[in-house]
Amino acid sequence: MKTKHRKLFATTGTAVQQRLIGLRSILIGFIFSIILVVIGAKAVYLQVFCGPWLSQKAADQYEKSFISSGKRGTIYDANHREIAVSIDVASIAAYPQNISEPKTTARLIARALKIDEASLYRNLNSKKRSFVWVKRHVTPREAEQAKNLKLKGIAFIPENKRFYPNKTLAAQVLGFSGVDVHGLEGIEFYYNDYLEGAAGKFTVLKDAFGRGFNGGEAVAGDFSGNNLILTVDRTIQHIAESALEEAVDKFSAKSGMAIVISPKTGAILAMAHYPFFNPNTFRDFKKELWRNRAIADQFEPGSTMKIFSAAAALESGKCTQNTIFYCENGSYKIGKDIIHDTKPHGWMSLQQIVKYSSNIGIVKVAETTGQDVLYKTLSDFGFGKKSGIDCPGETAGSMSPYKRWSKIDAGAVAFGQGISVSALQLITATCAIANDGILMKPYIVQAIMDQNGRLIKSSSPCEVGRVISVQTAGILKKIMESVTDNGGTGVNAALEDYPVCGKTGTAQKVDEKGTYSEDKYIASFVGFAPSQNPEIAVLVVIDEPEQQYFGSIVSAPAFKKIVFETLNYMNLPATHNTPYGSPVSKVSA
Repeated sequence: MKTKHRKLFATTGTAVQQRLIGLRSILIGFIFSIILVVIGAKAVYLQVFCGPWLSQKAADQYEKSFISSGKRGTIYDANHREIAVSIDVASIAAYPQNISEPKTTARLIARALKIDEASLYRNLNSKKRSFVWVKRHVTPREAEQAKNLKLKGIAFIPENKRFYPNKTLAAQVLGFSGVDVHGLEGIEFYYNDYLEGAAGKFTVLKDAFGRGFNGGEAVAGDFSGNNLILTVDRTIQHIAESALEEAVDKFSAKSGMAIVISPKTGAILAMAHYPFFNPNTFRDFKKELWRNRAIADQFEPGSTMKIFSAAAALESGKCTQNTIFYCENGSYKIGKDIIHDTKPHGWMSLQQIVKYSSNIGIVKVAETTGQDVLYKTLSDFGFGKKSGIDCPGETAGSMSPYKRWSKIDAGAVAFGQGISVSALQLITATCAIANDGILMKPYIVQAIMDQNGRLIKSSSPCEVGRVISVQTAGILKKIMESVTDNGGTGVNAALEDYPVCGKTGTAQKVDEKGTYSEDKYIASFVGFAPSQNPEIAVLVVIDEPEQQYFGSIVSAPAFKKIVFETLNYMNLPATHNTPYGSPVSKVSA
């Protein structure tokens, strides 16, 4: 019996034990199933819903993306010679989080690149920054030296840099662009939207040690900017700059400007400034040298204004070139003011007044003409308003309304004091005389082309309007040619091979107190050649020459050199130089 009970108990215990094992298996299976479901759900969530975010997060660990502009367009001179180009350079960057020894790295890199070690160390030691620039646009030698250091966390990124192969040539006209290849001055600034390359994505890849690999791969496509073709001729620009430099240095002047322009079209052939600056290293020069002063600065023109006062008198019909005026033997009183001539003169014709540059004579001419006519004529020539040239920073000059003029004010304006002009205004107005009375709008870019040579935009000669009659322009040419004839103030500008029209200018500068300086002058000469069919007009302005300050001595020789060398460069045949002469009829005025 006992044996039977024992067998029954053993059988029952085994069954219970088996059931418990079964329950445990089911429970464990259920738990594992739950875990697998959770893992699966998490995997689906991460892969499907968080995939893009995780991919970006992973990519951030081994790649760095930049938005970089394509190459800047090339700037050519009138003969398609390069004067501003973009070249490939390297820039050096760092990933501070991947640099284990920032102090050592900073010391080695600073020594190789000749940069400030303390500043670099602060950047490399910053764990908050994932990327810093070490030095932009390094030289090939600097890049090689840095690469040879084989430092962790340092990357070499390809970029492009603006380069000016002719260095100082036409620097103030071209301007320059910054480290990000964005135009900052001159043509580079004014036409930046055309020149600047489109934005492209740039990626640098890093390995586990922060070293760059397969970097510099830009997305497919050509992002280069458009090209500019200027009206400026590189050779004529060099001629103008050389003559200007010689004049400024000879007379120890503060600075100088020269412009060469085509009277028939308004195209700028040269626009020179001295002292020079090199746009490749523009930060090494004073900011005042960057500015295109020929269009941005204004000055009192002095006696060059007499040709426009004479134009007003002739156009009014109240005078002819032979009408004579009494020049008071060198001293003429208007109210409390006294006007002087450099030499005493008696009776002179309008032609002689301009030829010998009599202040008193031109004041009497202006009194005969009338203030309203004088003002209108000067305004028609473009004084007191912007020309609209395609360059930044143009000044309108300064000419107050004639109703505000006193008698002495009108007289002063007639001989170029009390009115301010830009060099561009003065040469453009002179071109109107050379162009038989038609004023042309000046321009400096003749075409914009894309990288495939397709025309994007072009500029052509644009007439502003007729300012004087053909007859008046012809008389003024004769008068201006007599200025360079024997006895005229502009004889130093005369050429043997070409007849030259011109006018001297000497103006006292206004000092800081608002009064005319006794020892600071602006010497100028403006004119064109050949007289009867002018191909070029030239203006030379010398600021604060020493020892000598008359335009006839300081500026006329530079004008002569520019005209002679430019006409020879243009292969213009020599023409017989026959000075004009005309009888004088004595008419009281």
